[in-house]
Amino acid sequence: MSSSVKETFKNVAVETRPAPAPPAPAALAAKVRTLAPTMTRSMQRVAETVASDPAGCAALTVTGLAERTGTSEATVVRTSRLLGYPGYRDLRLALAALAAQQAAGGAPAVTADIAVDDSLVDVVAKLAQEEQQCLADTAAALDVTQLEAAVTALSGARRIDVYGIGASNLVGQDLVQKLLRIGLIAHAHADPHLAVTNAVQMRTGDVAIAITHSGRTTDVIEPLRVAFDHGATTIAITGRPDGEIAAYADHILTTSTARESELRPAAMSSRTSQLLVVDCLFIGVAQRTYETAAPALSASYEALAHRHSPRNNQR
Repeated sequence: MSSSVKETFKNVAVETRPAPAPPAPAALAAKVRTLAPTMTRSMQRVAETVASDPAGCAALTVTGLAERTGTSEATVVRTSRLLGYPGYRDLRLALAALAAQQAAGGAPAVTADIAVDDSLVDVVAKLAQEEQQCLADTAAALDVTQLEAAVTALSGARRIDVYGIGASNLVGQDLVQKLLRIGLIAHAHADPHLAVTNAVQMRTGDVAIAITHSGRTTDVIEPLRVAFDHGATTIAITGRPDGEIAAYADHILTTSTARESELRPAAMSSRTSQLLVVDCLFIGVAQRTYETAAPALSASYEALAHRHSPRNNQR
């Protein structure tokens, strides 16, 4: 399928596709954490205010929230839409629901950044809490319809290519290892030149997966674009569903991340949520292809069993 034909089909699909449902209330804090770094200062004030005081903001009109944050009504509306809500009224409803969850004790905990003088006991506690929150945020924001479509594409794929750089490549290798063990043909490409040259060989019936938290990593976007142009089904695993990567993704799986700090860059926390999405994809594919996946998985275990035997370990 040519690039122009596929682009036409995609444009038609986008025009006829129903608008995505607003994020669940529990996902609001995750959206703010993910998108705040790319917002204007005025939009950041609105986003951070509603996330920190959902009960108080739910009681405010658009004018009231604009006055409280020192911004304009237009900024409040733009922030609402960027967070995934059609308008401020929808954001207020989500804030009211989130406030109710908090009152019932179900609100996500906010942890402090790790300090250079924290004890290891505090480091362990903070990291564990942030990892849990990151996973919960990702699960709350993950679009199951998109996930099911991605699983369907992978289950029937002739070939699967995965693109990622740095920490994202480690996640890609994890996915490829899992898929290989259930009998699928998959490759993870860390070299951007090799990724592009392999993407040229992709065709309809193949699947290309790009993993990039920022959604704007050129070395990941380029091979996905090439695969998209050659007719492959494309999937993006990203923390920025509105990033550049989205232009070449048939299906987008959104990840979350804990707050970035000097001692804990985004690459560390984003990998946690990426691994959750990868595991969801793998389990979904294994379920769909169980009749072939189960024997393949057993065969791979059997092939490696002798390497884990006590006698082999004593050599």
